[in-house]
Amino acid sequence: MKLFGDVFLGLLVSLFIFSGCSKSEDKKGPMEKAGQAVDKAMDQAKEKTGQAMEKAGEVIKEAGEKMRESADKSKQ
Repeated sequence: MKLFGDVFLGLLVSLFIFSGCSKSEDKKGPMEKAGQAVDKAMDQAKEKTGQAMEKAGEVIKEAGEKMRESADKSKQ
């Protein structure tokens, strides 16, 4: 969640910086650019969150296997 907060804060600062800029040659205003930046940041956050969840799942699976092995050994 800290990553999301940092990304959001960075985007908010960028929004204020770009809000005073005039339109560029590509005819996109500051709000459109800020919206694209938010979209990109959200995509990156989703990717990072997915990777973290996969890693957590692997750790939980390994812990479960170790517990099962330990239980099997105690039965013997």
